[in-house]
Amino acid sequence: MSAPRGRAASPFRQPKAVWAVAFACVISFMGIGLVDPILPALAESLDATPSQVSLLFSSYLIVTAVAMLFVGWVSSRIGAKRTLVTGLAVIVVFAALAGATGSINGIVGFRAGWGLGNALFIATSLAVIVASASGGFSGAIILYETALGLGIAVGPLLGGELGGISWRGPFFGVAALMAVALIATLALVPDLPRPKRVTSPLAPLKALRHRGLLTMGIMALLYNWGFFTMLGYAPYPMELDAHELGLVFTGWGLLVAAFSVFFAPRLQARYGTAPVLYANLLGLAVVMAVIAAGVTDPTTVIVAVVVSGAFIGVNNTLTTQAVMLVSPVERPVASSAYGFLRFIGGGLAPYVAGKLADATDLSVPFYLGAATFLLAVPVLASGHRLLGRAETDPGEAAPVSPTLTPVGTPAATGASPVVVAVGTHHEAAAVVDAAARLA
Repeated sequence: MSAPRGRAASPFRQPKAVWAVAFACVISFMGIGLVDPILPALAESLDATPSQVSLLFSSYLIVTAVAMLFVGWVSSRIGAKRTLVTGLAVIVVFAALAGATGSINGIVGFRAGWGLGNALFIATSLAVIVASASGGFSGAIILYETALGLGIAVGPLLGGELGGISWRGPFFGVAALMAVALIATLALVPDLPRPKRVTSPLAPLKALRHRGLLTMGIMALLYNWGFFTMLGYAPYPMELDAHELGLVFTGWGLLVAAFSVFFAPRLQARYGTAPVLYANLLGLAVVMAVIAAGVTDPTTVIVAVVVSGAFIGVNNTLTTQAVMLVSPVERPVASSAYGFLRFIGGGLAPYVAGKLADATDLSVPFYLGAATFLLAVPVLASGHRLLGRAETDPGEAAPVSPTLTPVGTPAATGASPVVVAVGTHHEAAAVVDAAARLA
């Protein structure tokens, strides 16, 4: 029996290969928020300043950004599965090395290697999920953002629990979980066909000549500047231990996940992509300004950070979907180009925030973060017409008129007919319903 007419296929009914990649995505994204609960502990244990500790984010994200430019080239030469496996293996090795080292400089260096594996995995995993998932393009994006939300939510919880034992614990924990994801990918993900032509290493940079992709990329750079300023520096004024910080950022991550999956699609359907993103960025600017103004009050900072999860969840889903639709290039190339710009913003922000905090006070980096959220609004508005494509083009195959195609030899007189119904667009369920009535 088919689904009722117009009901979209569930994004959570997927092949095993998609679930294997999604699980690995969860673990990979855990690495983003994993270190938040242990930032103050790292500074104390390794006799480092907050600006030095912020380099854990900067080295990780800047290497991720630069490596993003070459992921499409690597994937087109060795295939998507081998690229995924290589990225996971690199993360396992460097996460374990980060846990084994005894200096802040060592952790910063190994986090850079971790960022290389992260780039290989993230850009390829999105392309694999979009290509392999059932439920169409929108369903694939929802599944990907669900993995991101869960990873961001669980990462701080794991970091807080293991960080309460030792600051080394979170690094070894991710290495172990990534090893499980590596095995699952090897066992469940089939070899995917390589592209007919090898992607040029310069393809992502050339793709940025397209206005739609460049606009979304610059907006993402500004957005991630504010986002990672909060992620990298908000733990300090909270004045909490590792376990308590883990709980705070888990609450924040749960809001990210919930608003990514359940609220973003509904808001988009009711108000449109552009209006929701404009309001969302303005909301984030207000939240960041509240953190800056109340930086001496831990309760204010905690509440504001948790509330920001709702805005971040909506932004992640709508931006990821929009950037794939406004770009005229292949999705792996678009993912690499977009990832380069957004991770550059995320990588530079903690470093600059540290220098600003050392030179002035802790509120200044947050005011700068609020300003970047505000600046992202006119940047996004400059591509308003192109952004409209994210609403009018759902990213599915264009529907075609139904056709009757005889298959095989004519049936004997009196034999029951066999009806084959095929639909690849958003009303595929209605095609099956019509076939059932015909039969």
